[in-house]
Amino acid sequence: MSASGGTKAIVAALGANLAIAVAKFVAFIFSGSSSMLAESVHSLADSGNQGLLLLGGKKAQREATPQHPFGYGRERYIYAFLVSIVLFTVGGMFAIYEGYEKIKHPHELEHWYWPVGVLVFAIIAEGFSFRTAIKESNETRGGLSWAQFIRRAKAPELPVVLLEDFGALVGLVLALGGVGLALATGDGVWDGVGTLCIGILLILIAIILAAETKSLLLGEAAGTAEVARIEKAVVDGDTVTKVIHMRTLHLGPEELLVAAKIAVRHDETAAEVAAAINAAEERIRTAVPIARVIYLEPDIFSETAAAAGTNPAKAPGGH
Repeated sequence: MSASGGTKAIVAALGANLAIAVAKFVAFIFSGSSSMLAESVHSLADSGNQGLLLLGGKKAQREATPQHPFGYGRERYIYAFLVSIVLFTVGGMFAIYEGYEKIKHPHELEHWYWPVGVLVFAIIAEGFSFRTAIKESNETRGGLSWAQFIRRAKAPELPVVLLEDFGALVGLVLALGGVGLALATGDGVWDGVGTLCIGILLILIAIILAAETKSLLLGEAAGTAEVARIEKAVVDGDTVTKVIHMRTLHLGPEELLVAAKIAVRHDETAAEVAAAINAAEERIRTAVPIARVIYLEPDIFSETAAAAGTNPAKAPGGH
């Protein structure tokens, strides 16, 4: 996995979640808190999710084969989508079920200091993991807001870890609030309410992750800035005079396919056109290094065809 995949953030989150899961289970055993049980399962699910992200990153590095000529870069998207499913089912639905049961059959917390102490420890550990994810993300986020970064990032690992860690921190605060209210009022229902809120939060995060990774799985184009750089690099003003139409597609986070029909002068020889295409490909790779698969088709630009519409199938010589 490339550095932009946020391997450091994933490993930090994995270590934190494994330690937290063990501590939460111990606290649940001694206190009987449903919030702690929900949080324990949440941390275990998160640990499994980080394992899935690391596995997806490793599988994506496989070389292209005749059966998969464009490589395996999209495996990272598949495993990120699996993460959203695990978070929804194992994390969110379990917490909602446990919260409902605790509200229906409340019981007083025992050894309250166990869940409180573990929750404070977990907040500190998750805060460290979240800080690492923020630091890694800032290296690639540029001027984007956090919401824009999560929506537009082509490498799925950092957005996944960011949302998981954010959800974990909010969930811990909810669990602490539920335990605190249960202790203050002597009513175990509040512990169940906190658990229910954790489940709803996890399901909302899972839906956001599923929507974003589904878009990546379907195939997203290059960003606006990258498209502009590619179009500028194609045209040399001599043999290549215009980009008639162009399509881009991410084969993976760090691999871009570029397919374009370009206008060349009608009096150029085949050798001159071939040389111009080779030169254009080199300029594209220099301008956008992740553009690794490039197909350029020469054509003679036609104003009449261009007026027919923007569909390349209907207007082979149009824009």
